[in-house]
Amino acid sequence: MAGEALRAKLEGLPDAPGVYIFLGEGGEVLYVGKASSLRNRVRSYFQPSGASPKAREIVREAVDLDYIVTRNEAEALILEDALIKKHRPRFNTRLRDDKRYPYVKLTAERFPRLVFVRRPGNDGARYFGPFTSAKSLRRLLSIAQKIFPLRTCNLDLDKGKTYRPCLYYHLGKCPGPCTGEVSPEEYHRNVEGVAAILSGKTDELVAHLHLRMEAAAKEERFEEAAKLRDYLRALERLREKQAVALPEPVDLDAVGIATADGRGYGLVLLVRGGRLIGREGFPLVVPEGCSPTEALGEFLDQYYTRTTSIPQEVLLPFSVPEADALARYLAARREQRVEVKAPARGPRRELVAMAQRNAALSLKRAAAEEVSLPRDEAALEELAEALDLPTRPWRIEAFDISNIHGKEATGSMVAFVGGRPRRDAYRRFRVRIAGKPDDYAMMEEVLRRRFSHGLRELQEARPGGKFSEFPDLVLVDGGKGQLNVALRVLEELGLSGIEVAALAKREEEIYRPGRKEPIRLPRDSEALKLLQRIRDEAHRFAVEYHRLLRRRETLASLLDSVPGIGPVRRRLLLERFGSLEELKRASLEDLLSIPGFPKSLALKLYKALHEKG
Repeated sequence: MAGEALRAKLEGLPDAPGVYIFLGEGGEVLYVGKASSLRNRVRSYFQPSGASPKAREIVREAVDLDYIVTRNEAEALILEDALIKKHRPRFNTRLRDDKRYPYVKLTAERFPRLVFVRRPGNDGARYFGPFTSAKSLRRLLSIAQKIFPLRTCNLDLDKGKTYRPCLYYHLGKCPGPCTGEVSPEEYHRNVEGVAAILSGKTDELVAHLHLRMEAAAKEERFEEAAKLRDYLRALERLREKQAVALPEPVDLDAVGIATADGRGYGLVLLVRGGRLIGREGFPLVVPEGCSPTEALGEFLDQYYTRTTSIPQEVLLPFSVPEADALARYLAARREQRVEVKAPARGPRRELVAMAQRNAALSLKRAAAEEVSLPRDEAALEELAEALDLPTRPWRIEAFDISNIHGKEATGSMVAFVGGRPRRDAYRRFRVRIAGKPDDYAMMEEVLRRRFSHGLRELQEARPGGKFSEFPDLVLVDGGKGQLNVALRVLEELGLSGIEVAALAKREEEIYRPGRKEPIRLPRDSEALKLLQRIRDEAHRFAVEYHRLLRRRETLASLLDSVPGIGPVRRRLLLERFGSLEELKRASLEDLLSIPGFPKSLALKLYKALHEKG
């Protein structure tokens, strides 16, 4: 019956570009697709022969059909991607956890900065990414910042106001545009250098620096010439790691795809100026019955609506029906012709074969890692759906505050990865705010310190930083007030793409941005149980640290009351025993064994401990 109702709708489909949506029972979005002709594309699903197994299964389950007409195929492609991210249809091939991959943004200010964001915006800034390899991104930024340092501060320099330079200026890590001594033109030379490195345009950069070095040496500016020589050596070391892929200086992407057992991996080899400068890889969710051709077509749409780097050519392992529409979309973005093709022979075919081999190896490695990693995938999927998150929150960080009337206030951060605690990523903070207790201000301080540290580590390309890995979801203990604090901090730091939720203890209500009413999950919900575990672990970690500080304060105040125990001896006792309870358990012999403790002082301390109880 459902099939007959759908067939009846075919007559009303327009011969126009747009997006079509197959709906299941209860309005579930089963599949989202795009078409240059809605009438022709949707009718192909109902052909007795020629329809793929996935298409036949979609028609079998669908009870309704919806569609949206667009002005052109480019609009259809963008809308299709947005609807897939929103609804996560089970018959669409989807990128797994794509929100985790950052972009680098060169701001549109008078003196631009490098900022890490979750998604590009239409704000006049320049974006690079997405970057799926933190290691390669750190290497690029480390080289870029050494050769072409840019400011890392948030000062508003657009109005021409000058400031006293900071430590980075004196260390040579910032040209100091805040001082007013650097012209925008001179600073923009560094900006273009950073952009060239992030884009892989190192050949032009090397030639330009060579000319500058020779000019400096000719004019006997030897210090500048030596500095340029060092920059060139750093760039040459980077180029040595970039293999020559083609004899011609062409920009292209070689795409590979691998699928097996409901999983997939899409991989793109990036060739710029004829050199292989890197690769980007994305684990995929692949529906049952989906052919490699269908998976590739859907991966291409999602990848190229995200990437900021559009090459002259996109090389595929085999042809897909979407190739022409994709070429037109990319050409409009690049403002030049773009070829999307499957090469049959030669060096280009070898590049595609390399991409295919790497995709297959990456899929195998990803499957092995997923088997070995402990995680509660069902709870994460349920959580993503319950909180209306674009993707499954792979890394969740929870924050809590512990204090008694504002004294010895502490903050905690715990991290759960794949639904399980990642204890080496736990962090604790001693709150610095003095005066009247203010839970909101304390939470703001802890969040600001955590994410400011992370941004600083990324901007300084500090490998293995304690804070450089950002979460997919921030969970704060509390209600709307704590939620708004977290949102404000992330927005001010340029991290508004990170999702936020607040969990209130009393009724276990979940507060999310843009919702007037809280979300209430069933008590037996696996998603709620996961949030409770994370929230309770953050609370335990904060209380534990708070108690430690209180014990130390009690011990320190008792030690201060014993004549003869100054700062050095007090520190020795604190380091050795840590708490009043441990010190009270110590025998007189234990006290006498401490270096620099005479018998008379040990006796005084022993007596004070046991008299004051």
